[in-house]
Amino acid sequence: MGSNASDRPIIGISTYVEAATWGVWHREAALLPTTYVDAVHRSGGYPVLLPVLPDEPDLSAVDGLVLAGGADIDPARYGGRPHTELGPTRPPRDGWEVRLLRAALDRDLPVLGVCRGAQIMNVALGGTLHQHLPDLVEHRDHQPEPAVFGSTKVELSPGSRIAEILGDHVEVPCYHHQAIAEVAPRLAVTGRAGDGTVEAVELAGARFALGVQWHPEEDAADDRLFVALAAAAKEVRGDHRA
Repeated sequence: MGSNASDRPIIGISTYVEAATWGVWHREAALLPTTYVDAVHRSGGYPVLLPVLPDEPDLSAVDGLVLAGGADIDPARYGGRPHTELGPTRPPRDGWEVRLLRAALDRDLPVLGVCRGAQIMNVALGGTLHQHLPDLVEHRDHQPEPAVFGSTKVELSPGSRIAEILGDHVEVPCYHHQAIAEVAPRLAVTGRAGDGTVEAVELAGARFALGVQWHPEEDAADDRLFVALAAAAKEVRGDHRA
């Protein structure tokens, strides 16, 4: 889409905090795969990166929110004990993204949770996680090997918001070894993989609040979720200008 930046809704995207290397530097950085930035921009939004901060979020300048993927969530946040296969956690990021989500929902901003972002939505609203999915499904298709995306077929609930966007089923790129276990009371499961893994959740009564366990930003041929997010965010932008 070639619209001017001023016409585009501003979409905040949460970022990683990781040790990174560029040029001659090896330092901690607030970073994000550009696939997220590109997906938001292609879909009509103006992406803005939101670094992890100790503060309460101020989302008055954004029209929508993407909670990005990343590290495992600290199980202490949902009353769990660490599994032996638990990967590195980022507790400050967990807390920041929980606050981001609550701030967004308080303002009825559109939210799209991606992979870890869907898990954050569930945990923030009172749910729990399976810490190592292969224990449950007895395969590793959701995360075939390090840095290799898998593919999974997802059946979506007829009449759900996500089915309105994607249809009754979709094949998607995935990369996760954790997944939603006990579903938060305010969330509805609207998509599952063939092995029963929760793949999509949505928050009833919200303007737009979807979480998907897969990585839609990795499929440049299918921006439908980001287009729907940008359309909902554009409504917010219109409300702000009214």
